[in-house]
Amino acid sequence: MGIKVCKFGGTSLADAAQIRKVQTIMLADEQRRFIVPSAPGKRTPKDQKITDLLYLCASHAREGIRFDEVWSIIADRYRSIVADLGIKLNINEELAEIQSRIALSKTPDYAASRGEYLSGLIIASLLGWDFIDAAEVIFFDSRGRLDTKKTQDVLSHRLNKTKNGVIPGFYGAAPDGEVKTFSRGGSDISGAIVAAGAHAAVYENWTDVSGLLMADPRIVENPRPIDTVTYRELRELAYMGATVLHDEAIFPVRQAGIPVNIRNTNRPDDAGTLITPDADPIAHRGTITGLAGRKDFHVITLYKAMMNTEVGFGRRLLSVLEDHAVSFEHAPTGIDTMSVVVSGSQLEEKLEKVLDQIRVDCEPDSMEVYPSMALIAVVGRGMAQTPGMAAKTFDALANAKVNIRMIDQGSSEINIIVGVDSSDFEKAMKAIYAAFVV
Repeated sequence: MGIKVCKFGGTSLADAAQIRKVQTIMLADEQRRFIVPSAPGKRTPKDQKITDLLYLCASHAREGIRFDEVWSIIADRYRSIVADLGIKLNINEELAEIQSRIALSKTPDYAASRGEYLSGLIIASLLGWDFIDAAEVIFFDSRGRLDTKKTQDVLSHRLNKTKNGVIPGFYGAAPDGEVKTFSRGGSDISGAIVAAGAHAAVYENWTDVSGLLMADPRIVENPRPIDTVTYRELRELAYMGATVLHDEAIFPVRQAGIPVNIRNTNRPDDAGTLITPDADPIAHRGTITGLAGRKDFHVITLYKAMMNTEVGFGRRLLSVLEDHAVSFEHAPTGIDTMSVVVSGSQLEEKLEKVLDQIRVDCEPDSMEVYPSMALIAVVGRGMAQTPGMAAKTFDALANAKVNIRMIDQGSSEINIIVGVDSSDFEKAMKAIYAAFVV
């Protein structure tokens, strides 16, 4: 099948027992040649993530406060892991070097990256694989952005010479050679970069869930898993609040056309969810891939007679939002009406100023603001070719006595977005799911 690159999240590396599971997974398939580890996560709900503790150490160091107590928690965690695994790694020497460098570091990046760095050393020692410091193969430019060309040139050359390797996630090197981190959750980005550099056949992202679900399990009881989803569908679901991989985190593999397989470290026999560049339409008509939604949107609706003949009206309205650094989600229109849907959080302390400027710049005959609207996206690649999908959605809401405040179908025709009152959000999600999943 080709090379597999495997990224493991913090819960998969929380302690020695979890790391043993990772060892078994990696050695079960010789095509799994490269691994990208995160820092150890929580062992229990009340536990602390190693990365959070490292950030705290860096904060104390910048303020001139001793961080020995926090550091002892980190050090003890790693010593315990090494001892329980029974590997030959001089962890005390590594810990002493890191502690001294954190005390002198001017930025939190070095400290924050050491969780992944130490995870990488431990796993490389356990597996007997090559350790490749991410700072030697992943590079940022002077503006703090990933230097894609340099990274892929150096990384591909290095991986081509390596049979099996461990490359820590979350960080790389700035132009001056200092450690530079991605945003939180950056190990997913690192994994995708390594998969692209290795020209992998599959990028396996191992976590604590067996793939993606058709709906939020906090709202819908026991939602079905999603077997296959396209990148386009994934983006629609993620945009509307589904807890999935962020588009930025998988862009390198999406660009390279590499499928992503989301797997469960604790249930390695589960197939998980396969995210593909493209897929055939759903074979069984009348169903969906998934649904997701978010609450607390505001709708600003303008009415003006003969609006359709007024050149530049839409531009003026959107320019007001731009002037106040407010982005919009949707802009439904009618012949004499135009609405903009905006996240409520963006309008905090700005709403009256925005409305005042709209009155001046657009001169509407009337204007109304509808707060507390929730948006729900019904997503499926077979929707455009299946008659009655919209009707099925609307009937489900009508039967649940949920009033629809807005309807919008994306130009891609793989989603239908409905707006409902925030108080009806959970009821609407359950009704739509039940209508499509028998």
